[in-house]
Amino acid sequence: MDNRAWDERYAAAELMWGTEPNRWFAAETRDLPAGRALDLAAGEGRNAIWLAARGWQVTAVDFSSVALERGRRLAAAESDPALSERITWLAVDVLTYRPPAAAFSLVSLVYLQLPADERRQVMRLAAEAVAPGGVLLVIGHDTTNLTEGVGGPRDAGVLFTPDDILADVNEVDMSEADVGGTVRRTGAEGTNAVPRSVTGWRVERAERVLRPVLTSDGTTRDAIDALVRLRRDDRP
Repeated sequence: MDNRAWDERYAAAELMWGTEPNRWFAAETRDLPAGRALDLAAGEGRNAIWLAARGWQVTAVDFSSVALERGRRLAAAESDPALSERITWLAVDVLTYRPPAAAFSLVSLVYLQLPADERRQVMRLAAEAVAPGGVLLVIGHDTTNLTEGVGGPRDAGVLFTPDDILADVNEVDMSEADVGGTVRRTGAEGTNAVPRSVTGWRVERAERVLRPVLTSDGTTRDAIDALVRLRRDDRP
């Protein structure tokens, strides 16, 4: 879908994703000290606003001007009048955006589902934007969600696994991974999977996590997400 299609999709809904931050995003960033954050594919800004409310300076990037305008309004409606000043909204395609190198203590990509070649391009630029000691956080629909989960894109070409993300960021040494290099699936709270070695990064999480979803028939099923959290080495 291009930006016009997404503009139409956002315009047709009052609020597509709600105002609460993504559950994994909140859990993985709650204890980080406030700094500069880059939220790629920010949508209506729910995660950016959540960070700004905690003192972060946030750059929110999305190619839907409709979504970003809604984010501005949501930020302005917050009780803290200074919150809006802590968010910079950029209407630009993540495929053409070039963030400054080593400038952010947190770079996040939440449900940015792209074909593999485009994903690799964005992921490498995102990784370069992380400052020494900073965090790269990637959350998305896992490849196995297509056959074992619920919701999400039906196109396998835009889904990914935690191992895909590790490979995108850098050449991964799988010698210390579990047999076959597989990633363990965990429940809603999750447990650390077997660490992998990524040059210049510490792998803090790289696993599949289960997200309960209420379906149209009133039952609850698990969506399967890929979650990767990397911390860049302190040395420049």
